[in-house]
Amino acid sequence: MAPAPGSPPESGSAAASTGLLVLIGMMGAGKSTVGRLLARAIGCDFIDADREIEARSGVSISTIFELEGEAGFRKREAAMIDELSRRTGAVLATGGGVVLSEDNRRRLHERGLVIYLQASADEIARRTANDRDRPLLQTADPRARIIELLREREPLYLQTAHLAFPSPSANPRRLVKRIVDDARVKAWIHRQ
Repeated sequence: MAPAPGSPPESGSAAASTGLLVLIGMMGAGKSTVGRLLARAIGCDFIDADREIEARSGVSISTIFELEGEAGFRKREAAMIDELSRRTGAVLATGGGVVLSEDNRRRLHERGLVIYLQASADEIARRTANDRDRPLLQTADPRARIIELLREREPLYLQTAHLAFPSPSANPRRLVKRIVDDARVKAWIHRQ
């Protein structure tokens, strides 16, 4: 698959033969941590969609939510996903709500190998307990909100994903090894 016009140059020796690997899942599922390790393991670029939005807008996601609401953020996110999902030779970590848009789901599923990192509500609550940069969790009962979000999003994650892996917090390197050793991932990485 050739890079889209205007795409940044690819890096890493494996990048030329690597398609786009996309990580989806709830906030706190480990997409950024696993994504960085996975990109390093296969020798390609790592892209965090939320960090790209922040870098280009010059403000935090929390600030975007505050000024533009969730709808404003989702509009920015959709434009970013359309651009980033055209990349090859990269691992793309997405925001937890990326699957709320049918266009995002379709683009990600068609343009990359989508891996759903699954985490339980309890695990997500534990991982995000001290994180004040999660606008959707700024509520009296964050755990109840996580359960609600997971109930809403789980079918969308499953619809979008090609593969799903449980994402325990104990050792992200083990999870990366399981992903890299999966025959379907190997085939995707070396498909060209």
